[in-house]
Amino acid sequence: MAAVIEIAADQIAARSPRSGRRPAHIGLWLTLAVIIAGYVVPTEVYLSPRHGFGYALGIIGGLMMLASVIYQLRKRVPSLAVIGSVKLWFRLHMVLGIVGPLAILYHSNFSLGATNSNVALVCMLMVSGSGLVGRYFYARIHQSLYGRLVTLRELADEAEKLRQHSGSLKMLPGLMREVELAEKHIAAPAMLVIRPLLAALRQRSEKRRLTRLVRNAVAMAATRCRVLRKEYPRFTMAADGYIAARLMAVRRVAEFEASERLFAAWHVLHMPLFFMLIIVSVVHVIAVHVY
Repeated sequence: MAAVIEIAADQIAARSPRSGRRPAHIGLWLTLAVIIAGYVVPTEVYLSPRHGFGYALGIIGGLMMLASVIYQLRKRVPSLAVIGSVKLWFRLHMVLGIVGPLAILYHSNFSLGATNSNVALVCMLMVSGSGLVGRYFYARIHQSLYGRLVTLRELADEAEKLRQHSGSLKMLPGLMREVELAEKHIAAPAMLVIRPLLAALRQRSEKRRLTRLVRNAVAMAATRCRVLRKEYPRFTMAADGYIAARLMAVRRVAEFEASERLFAAWHVLHMPLFFMLIIVSVVHVIAVHVY
């Protein structure tokens, strides 16, 4: 019995997700802190959009957002390889798309002004917001934010490999059936727009439910087996990791197709918004300096 438990725990742990939590999204929290600080602090006391550093922030922010279009050029024109890799310019595209709008928000003192200024500000916020939405879908159809594009077949194969190594959990009566039911629940059809979010919510809910089930099943079995009682922490940790890996694999399969189609639709919308932003920004600059 001890040998069986040892092998089972090792097999499950070998296929568990890496331990540790993801690094904190420092950039996101820093951006939110900068926005909140600019909204709370009376920036109009220190910055003027008509002259000085406040005026310079408007120019800097506009140039940053304009420079972000270089990513699209680099991606489509191979001869531009001399200015850096596509991966590098994608990273810069993301950074410029955040820092540029922040600079413009401080330039405008987080307040509305003339009609042409308001139109430019609204367009900028729409482009920046749609960029954040696009980042979400992009990450869902790539191995990582800057990684390669994955395919639906790759994700399905990964999920199937995890299922084929489920024998080590059969010593817990009924658990495998519950895992399979949880997978079907996560993969259940849903409206395209909400399917990625729904798959994520279902995965988290099923993970919590199965974690409680594992604890109860192993605790009950441990009352009848001294060796299992001794190995309880190790076995439950390994089982939790294996279940988490299986549910995450099914979730990625469920949300991949929807994310791919939504990303294609987003791309059709994002580019016209960006070019509209350029037009209204030029009109804004002309209006400010001429009138």
